[in-house]
Amino acid sequence: MLQGSAGGSSAGRHQFPRTRIQQAMDMIITFPGGARVDAEYGPYTIRTDQSPQGGGEGSAPAPFTLFLASVGTCAGIYVLSFCKQRGLPIDGIRIVQRTERDPRTGLVAKVGLDIQVPPGFPAKYHDALVRAADQCAVKKHMEHPPAFDVRTVVA
Repeated sequence: MLQGSAGGSSAGRHQFPRTRIQQAMDMIITFPGGARVDAEYGPYTIRTDQSPQGGGEGSAPAPFTLFLASVGTCAGIYVLSFCKQRGLPIDGIRIVQRTERDPRTGLVAKVGLDIQVPPGFPAKYHDALVRAADQCAVKKHMEHPPAFDVRTVVA
């Protein structure tokens, strides 16, 4: 947790007001060795590593790869839910995600999501699938990014 240790003074340190919702969002980031960095969230451990070219072993996706995957998988859960709610078949549906980088900054400048459906998928749902994918919380957070507060805290 980012707050100081019990009994310690918090004078001079900025602390977010803690609510039950914010407490549920805490992740513990650990360093298990090499270039691996893990995030512990509830019962889950999300493992990351760097590629061998980046000094790691390539034993898990790099953090940025997981970040990008969160966009497509988030859109995917909305597409899946849309189809299931309407009894539509999901066989043959997939999302292809493409990223374009800004050559000046090297940062991702555009993310494209193509929802590919099989030939027999009802055309009347094509636009609705796009609207469903647009509900993705990851996409919405990228469109309206949160403020970041990075600090060192003695715990």
